[in-house]
Amino acid sequence: MSNSTTTDVDLVGDEVTLNIARAALFAALMGAFAYVAFPYPLSPAPVTLQVLGVFLAGLFLGPVWGAAAMVLYLVAGAIGAPVFSGGSAGIGVLLGPTGGYLFSYPLAALIAGVIAHRGIGIRSLTEASVTRLIASMTLAVAVIYGVGVPFMWWNLDMTLQTAIVTGAVVFIPAEAAKMAAAIGIIRSDAIRAE
Repeated sequence: MSNSTTTDVDLVGDEVTLNIARAALFAALMGAFAYVAFPYPLSPAPVTLQVLGVFLAGLFLGPVWGAAAMVLYLVAGAIGAPVFSGGSAGIGVLLGPTGGYLFSYPLAALIAGVIAHRGIGIRSLTEASVTRLIASMTLAVAVIYGVGVPFMWWNLDMTLQTAIVTGAVVFIPAEAAKMAAAIGIIRSDAIRAE
């Protein structure tokens, strides 16, 4: 019989445990951001802070854990936690007109993280240029629209041009404001870290 104790066996490393906790925190943050939803008369999709959450997950957690946080968020909503826009939940939301946007979040966080951190690993963003940060978030938005617009188009049986305008173009000013907010948050965190 072995005399090993629980301190001898490290089942999950401290870093992995910390990253899981961070991913869960960002998934919860996404749920909170979904409650900040405003009907938008120019689109069937509401304006929310969720895209800001996607940016922050990819930038703060890096590509792998940022994407994991978004997967956790989607799973929570799919099983009934009221974490989607306006407190909605369930598979029906994921299969509805705005489901494509939701499904794009893990890939968008991954892309934002890869560009900002220059690869899969996590690097300090204190020296990341504003251009790099904007590029990372712009590509993330392209992924979100690239998946969300066709899903909305198919669900609502509208013309492709109408889907592009009402599902993407009208949101560009809001996305630019979210990018500015994300850069402000990243820069304020970088200043505190110095």
